[in-house]
Amino acid sequence: MNGETFISGETKRTVDDRFRISLPVEMAQAITDESGETLLTKERAGCLSLWKAADWQARHQQGVDLIKQKIQAHRLENRWDEVQRLGRLLSTRNRTIQLANRSRCTIPEGFREFLGVQPNQEVMIVGAVICVEIWNLEAWQNLLEQDMPEFGTLFKDLSS
Repeated sequence: MNGETFISGETKRTVDDRFRISLPVEMAQAITDESGETLLTKERAGCLSLWKAADWQARHQQGVDLIKQKIQAHRLENRWDEVQRLGRLLSTRNRTIQLANRSRCTIPEGFREFLGVQPNQEVMIVGAVICVEIWNLEAWQNLLEQDMPEFGTLFKDLSS
């Protein structure tokens, strides 16, 4: 993230019969890179995130390069189960997409189930400062109930 974008706001949208969601234009612009690509990621059950593809891939590649170095240096020899587990998660965690008309997102198969939505169901689109999140309404409500009491402390801590 370049520090200039601060994505905020929330709005309800309905998933159409082809699993498409219209994003608010300003949010869509914030998560579309210069090549027109957006990265869709599985974050937590009931939530998908949308990032500028180039920004996310650069950050992601730093971590992958470090893991490769550790493998080459034989520092993960006793952790192959964890390495394989990470590989499986990396293989299914994200997908590069293009937004139709720069504001309509199609949720691909595999991501639909993770989000837990059906056609004609409402979702919450949330600006999460550095990305845009698509939430199953029940999961969103649960997160708010859990996190809202800590808002003041979190805001004070991050802003001081």
